[in-house]
Amino acid sequence: MSDDPARARPATSRAGYHHGDLRAQLIEAVRDLVETHGPDGFSVAEAARRAGVSSAAPYKHFRDRPEILRAVVSEGMDRLRAAMERGAAAHPAGSLEGVAAIGLAYVDFAKAEPGVFRLVFGLTEGHENAPDLREKGEDCYGVVLSAAAACLGLPPDDPDVERRAYMLWSFVHGHSFLTIDMKHAAPEGGIDDGAYLMAVSRAILGPKTF
Repeated sequence: MSDDPARARPATSRAGYHHGDLRAQLIEAVRDLVETHGPDGFSVAEAARRAGVSSAAPYKHFRDRPEILRAVVSEGMDRLRAAMERGAAAHPAGSLEGVAAIGLAYVDFAKAEPGVFRLVFGLTEGHENAPDLREKGEDCYGVVLSAAAACLGLPPDDPDVERRAYMLWSFVHGHSFLTIDMKHAAPEGGIDDGAYLMAVSRAILGPKTF
């Protein structure tokens, strides 16, 4: 995920602007600015400059700054879900390897886009009241839930599946934040994310011990 070609694209010049592209260009510009300066460290005017348009142009597509940030969050959640689904699809359904691959996709996303990752799970103005973003978050969690259900041979709404899926998400989510914030005391040589996630998957989805 760190080789995402979208992140490597240079800002589009005014000469290269085509009608209908501005919304996508602004979202990409803000995405880059969030990674560089954080969600509070950029201006709409700077995003417009990077997109090669006037400072008034963004307001033809977005009501205000928080709405632009919500669009960045929305697209980030789409990318995260797609990466998780690709991880699951790379292994047999119901396998621990598939579950671990979902977790690895999650951690890789956090490493590749720490600014967007923090924004997705932060308290951005209006985010907590956006039903579309809540639905996308549920879709991401649904990938974990479905994989856990397949591994256990139970329906996704089984209480045991729901409990174990939550534990999986908690471990991976916490590890992701500790990694990007560099708060964990990693052992010498660092942590092998793949091995860690396999160990977590095996421990949580193995015989019932809790």
